[in-house]
Amino acid sequence: MELLHEAEFWVAVGFVLVIALLVWKGAPDIVARMLDARAAAIAAELEEAKRLNAEAAALLADYQKRAAGAEAEAQSILADARAEAARFAEDARSALAAQIGRRAAAAQDKIAQAEAAALQEIRVLAADAAAAAAQKLIVARLDEARASKLVEGAIKDLGDKLN
Repeated sequence: MELLHEAEFWVAVGFVLVIALLVWKGAPDIVARMLDARAAAIAAELEEAKRLNAEAAALLADYQKRAAGAEAEAQSILADARAEAARFAEDARSALAAQIGRRAAAAQDKIAQAEAAALQEIRVLAADAAAAAAQKLIVARLDEARASKLVEGAIKDLGDKLN
């Protein structure tokens, strides 16, 4: 009985009684249910995380596909713009060449007209100079008697030339 006076004995008895009371009231079942509920919540969170991860991967793939499509479209637009610029430059070059050709032809026409006008003016001046020289020669060599003979001969020939 000396054992009844030991403190460790009473601590052991109290411990056994607390454990028996907890088992009798169903504490292990409550703890097991709490642990099962927590495990189920964690499993649900893991499933939700997997679903969200799959969704994010699908969205990433979709955005990457769209970005690749947009990049391809941008390259196509850029290629079209470069081709259009090249066509525009070629059209501008040909239009400029045609305009230069037209202006050169117009300048050549003006030069030809100026040459023709100058030749005509030279001919007129030469004819005037020749007429003036002839007049001076006639005046210098023609005397009054000779002039009368020429006038009479011209009057006689006039009748033949008119008929």
